[in-house]
Amino acid sequence: MPLLKIAVSIERKKYTLLWPIFFIAPFMICFAVFNLFPILYTFYTSFFEWDGVGEKVFVGFGNYARAIFEDSNFRKSIFCTFRIMLLSLPLSILFGLLMAAFLSNLKRGRHIAQTVNFLPYITTPVAIGLMFSFFFDWSTGIVNHVLTASGLVNEGLNWLGNPDLSYWVVAFMIIWKNTGYFMAIYLAGITSIPEEVIEAARVDGASRFATFRKITVPMLKPITVFIVITAIIGGLQLFDEPNLLFNGSGLGVTSAGGPNRSCLTIIWNFYEVSFRTTSRLGYGSVIAVLLFVIIVICVMAGMKIMRRKEES
Repeated sequence: MPLLKIAVSIERKKYTLLWPIFFIAPFMICFAVFNLFPILYTFYTSFFEWDGVGEKVFVGFGNYARAIFEDSNFRKSIFCTFRIMLLSLPLSILFGLLMAAFLSNLKRGRHIAQTVNFLPYITTPVAIGLMFSFFFDWSTGIVNHVLTASGLVNEGLNWLGNPDLSYWVVAFMIIWKNTGYFMAIYLAGITSIPEEVIEAARVDGASRFATFRKITVPMLKPITVFIVITAIIGGLQLFDEPNLLFNGSGLGVTSAGGPNRSCLTIIWNFYEVSFRTTSRLGYGSVIAVLLFVIIVICVMAGMKIMRRKEES
């Protein structure tokens, strides 16, 4: 009998060990092949001068030194990316919160309003880029027609050809696209707040604004942290919208990043260096690794700032 119990125990342990591995194995294999290996290989190739076809030439940290100290385009791409982020993301989050608060009190037409506001987020970047290139065209764009008809300007502005105006168009495009997404997340958080808390505040005489500021906003802090972190990550990976905006504008701009590279993002610079102009995959890997470091630093800083506000 003791031998039988030992055999049964061993058999149970075998099944409890093998079955979880059997079910987890497909995911782990796919993750290792399609995620982990490319990440490690990108870090490996960053130490080489390589065009993707020929022989690799080891240069050590030379590519990193070139990117940080010598490459003006890389430094400008960081500046342009953060400039667009600072112009677009805070307003997107604020408008999403205010829109969610408004829709949460709306009795009729709420679902229609949610759908209409969420449509920009699920619209393809190609359509968004072409649409905004038509809206802000200097000769036939709707925006210039409205401005000139209202007397605000005497002649149409070259929105997509002026380096002082082009990044404002990209920022406005990001606000238009992301506001509906943030609204949907905030609206889900608002609906999860217990109704008893809101009713207790109203019984105590709190106004709608006071209830929103003292109860709704503090209880949405976890959602705000999630939105801020994901918005930072998405903002640092911005590429499709500005690239398609200028490619669809018909300006014939040869350099990446729009006029005077005023909208050159980090990913756009990575794409140009790695695949379009010079095909330097080794140096492009350096840009990808440095972008990963920038994302980690920004996410950790954002989480630390949000945690300090919560503690205070």
